[in-house]
Amino acid sequence: MKNQKKSFFYRNSLSIVFVFLFIVTILAQAYFGWQEHNQELTDLGAHQIEFTTYLRSGHFFSATFENFQSEFLQMALYVILTISLRQIGSAESKDLVKPEDVDRVPDPSRPGAPIAVKRGGWRLIIYQNSLAIAFIVLFIISWIGHFYGSFIDYNQEQVLKNQPVKNISDFLKEPLFWFETFQNWQSEFLSVASIVILTIFLRQKGSPESKPVDASHMETGK
Repeated sequence: MKNQKKSFFYRNSLSIVFVFLFIVTILAQAYFGWQEHNQELTDLGAHQIEFTTYLRSGHFFSATFENFQSEFLQMALYVILTISLRQIGSAESKDLVKPEDVDRVPDPSRPGAPIAVKRGGWRLIIYQNSLAIAFIVLFIISWIGHFYGSFIDYNQEQVLKNQPVKNISDFLKEPLFWFETFQNWQSEFLSVASIVILTIFLRQKGSPESKPVDASHMETGK
């Protein structure tokens, strides 16, 4: 009842704001990507394309999923590795000694327990690993989307340059695709390392991603 007294936006504001920011930025990416791609086509002596055509192009797919896959890889590894790995003093780590609520045995009699918990068996096994599974699946889909887009865009450019196109196995040997992949992965690993390490010493009052302002540097967890 207490939560229902708050407005819908208040109760869902974090999701709403980030979804809104995602929509704005992906539209901006699509628009400026379209302009950039048309400039590339002009430079290669080809006709410019409509915006709707661009949204189906390898250039758009490659640029979009190139970023998606690195983000989902980051989150998948973060969810999985924080199960067993620790960092003393970090707000992003579980306690070094004390058991955590997230490690407790699922209790089907707990009020509000999800249906999978109440039914148990294989449903519970899948559900208790569902967050990691979801991020892994999203990563795989995004990696395929990035590969597909890069493959199509690369061969389109080859045709415009009057050079031979490559099949999938040959394209996998091309440094371009792997350069695009690893330049994104390394940035995601750096960002995770940054928040894990910086939360040892730095604080942000009111943020759930920070320890309390008066917490010891060596106090681990939130």
